[in-house]
Amino acid sequence: MKRYNTPFSMEASMTVRTRFAPSPTGYLHIGGVRTALFSWLYARKMGGQFILRIEDTDRERSTQESVDAILEGMAWLGLDHDEGPFYQTHRFERYREVVQQLLDNGQAYYCDCSRERLETLREQQMAAKQKPRYDGCCRDKGLDRSAQTVIRFRNPDDGDVIIDDLVKGRVVISNKELDDLIIERSDDTPTYNLTVVVDDWDMMISHVIRGDDHLNNTPRQINILNALGAELPVYAHVPMILGADGKRLSKRHGAVSVLQYKEDGFLPDALLNYLVRLGWSHGDQEIFSRDEMIALFDAADINKSPSTFNPEKLLWLNSQYLMQISISELAEMLSGRLKSRGIDTSNGPNLEAVAELLRERSNTLELMADDCLYFYRDFDEFEAKAAKKHLKADSVGALQMLLGKLAKTEDWIAAKIHREIQDTAEELEVGMGKVGMPLRVAVTGGGSSPSIDVTIEVLGREKTLARIKRAIEYVQNVQAA
Repeated sequence: MKRYNTPFSMEASMTVRTRFAPSPTGYLHIGGVRTALFSWLYARKMGGQFILRIEDTDRERSTQESVDAILEGMAWLGLDHDEGPFYQTHRFERYREVVQQLLDNGQAYYCDCSRERLETLREQQMAAKQKPRYDGCCRDKGLDRSAQTVIRFRNPDDGDVIIDDLVKGRVVISNKELDDLIIERSDDTPTYNLTVVVDDWDMMISHVIRGDDHLNNTPRQINILNALGAELPVYAHVPMILGADGKRLSKRHGAVSVLQYKEDGFLPDALLNYLVRLGWSHGDQEIFSRDEMIALFDAADINKSPSTFNPEKLLWLNSQYLMQISISELAEMLSGRLKSRGIDTSNGPNLEAVAELLRERSNTLELMADDCLYFYRDFDEFEAKAAKKHLKADSVGALQMLLGKLAKTEDWIAAKIHREIQDTAEELEVGMGKVGMPLRVAVTGGGSSPSIDVTIEVLGREKTLARIKRAIEYVQNVQAA
């Protein structure tokens, strides 16, 4: 079968070619990213090509903002495409050409059934407990184009459509269950099932990996491909992702734009690692490098059952990646976060030292940035609950003694600082908490931090002593009020 004006190399038909084809009618979400990841991995595993296609024929809902978000999200995740992005709105002439081919071959026809007639037909079929479907009223009328006509594909009357799905296995659909779907609207715009078929055909897609919500479209698309004499791709329909309540993943489960995960401080490799395990596994292994994912991934190993999205597991995995990356890379990423908040890290301790101190306590970059603010910016007030509990009249003596000892400490290292804290507790005959906790609130502003001796070492002598003095004054002022 001749392909008309196709710009894609025929050499591509010799290799595996997968595609990701999002609609720019909203944000790029977790389900879409997982589909993109599986398609990308399979292409990379097989030494093939990964194509990015933007299905923007819904001109009322498609936006440039959504297109930009898709491209930015794919770039952040490092899911690089070999061809594209291709836009369906740039290919209307090609779609019209294929529709005309189907008309000329008697595989499509004009239909002028009114909306009212179709609604009535649907109601009658449902009342009779029949599956709603077009009854072929205009099939043999031989109508010509008019302002009211649509174009329908002439679906085979009998036989079965057989799908040897990589995930679902063998799926058989009777053609009697299908109807003559519309492939071109009355305003001359093509419909989804037509554009997908033409794009997959022209772009020589060898493997279509997509969500199983598209499974009902597949037999219709196969019949159109058969009518065009096109070679069929291999299909793999991936089960959906569910929330903890067993319902389809949505915003209320935390299914937000992939760029929100970037904003919240997740690492792209951690997110991809989590998603590859959401429906695919390799033994009990939890953490995979990109190279391992590519080497081990097989679409045939995708689980047949839906997967459940677990935000806590994603946070845990992200924390593992934060601990594994180099300290210089971590400090660079943290620097960007702090600069966006107007924090000058030159006025404070070495950022790599701060990152090393906090990396085991933080599960996102954003939380790490929150936790390191007191190293670079004096806080306006103490955390109310922590101050009420630990900055009291009986803590002044401990703080004053610590101030004197730390002011004389020559080697500003954690071991010496710890010794001074311990000596103070022993001299006052109190537990370490009675000394350490007021000190922690004094120098950090709150009741939580890494080990206080290491924190003070990194913070530095000048800021530590100034903050202890401030805490003493705070307690004295509270007592005098």
